[in-house]
Amino acid sequence: MELLHFRIMILCSILLAAWISLPAMKVYGEPVTGGADNKMLTIAHRGASGYAPENTKASFDLALEMKADYIELDVQRSRDGELVIIHDTSVDRTTNGSGEVRDLNLEELRKLDAGSWFSPDFKGQGIMTFAEFLERYNGKAGMLIELKSPSLYPGIEEQVAEELSKYPAADKVVQSFEQESMKKMHAIMPFLKIGVLVKYRPLGITARQLQELSEFADYVNPNKKLASRGLVQKVHALGMKITPYTVRDRSSAAALKEMEVDGMVTDFPDYVNELK
Repeated sequence: MELLHFRIMILCSILLAAWISLPAMKVYGEPVTGGADNKMLTIAHRGASGYAPENTKASFDLALEMKADYIELDVQRSRDGELVIIHDTSVDRTTNGSGEVRDLNLEELRKLDAGSWFSPDFKGQGIMTFAEFLERYNGKAGMLIELKSPSLYPGIEEQVAEELSKYPAADKVVQSFEQESMKKMHAIMPFLKIGVLVKYRPLGITARQLQELSEFADYVNPNKKLASRGLVQKVHALGMKITPYTVRDRSSAAALKEMEVDGMVTDFPDYVNELK
């Protein structure tokens, strides 16, 4: 009997020591941070779009040259069902054409000049397909892939998943402002990291909203005007990361670094790299 009691005491001691050594459980509201302990990511917004026309090969290549950790890009779909990289739902602002992306087929989109609007030096830059982007940049940088207005393109989540399945997913994140689309993306590819974009709102992001996002998202990516040290701590406490958008000046980059964000989405990758 004494031997049994001794063994029980030893077992209890081992279990207690193991419990004490475990990291503290993250509970919503704890002052838990993560950005200071992890590498702060430089995320090139539509490529190095402060220096080259957004969402083009020139911009993406420059992002690599500037040592961006991730490249952010926007995915939509042509009339004939091809996934293409462009931000606006129309081609008017960033090309020499006009019309809605979804009303133009791939051949028509390929004929457009997507560089001259930025500078004559970039004349002839074209619209890339998502497949071309993946083939060219896979393994060279992480990818923050935004589904742009996915409700306009029923089934786009399955198409994106099909393309992504050809490549390792560890360095890829898919995000959108549309939460239902991201819930669907998570259901299709549970192992893929999911981000939710949040527009500026005067009342900020509530505790309930953050809790709901944590059920399917790995990243909360708000407008930088929403970012605060308190928000960063709350996001981290729920096991998520935070990469605000869009940094276009050095003072904003410095302020976000002080908040210990996990990364910044920026038109100027050098502004963020200077802080590392």
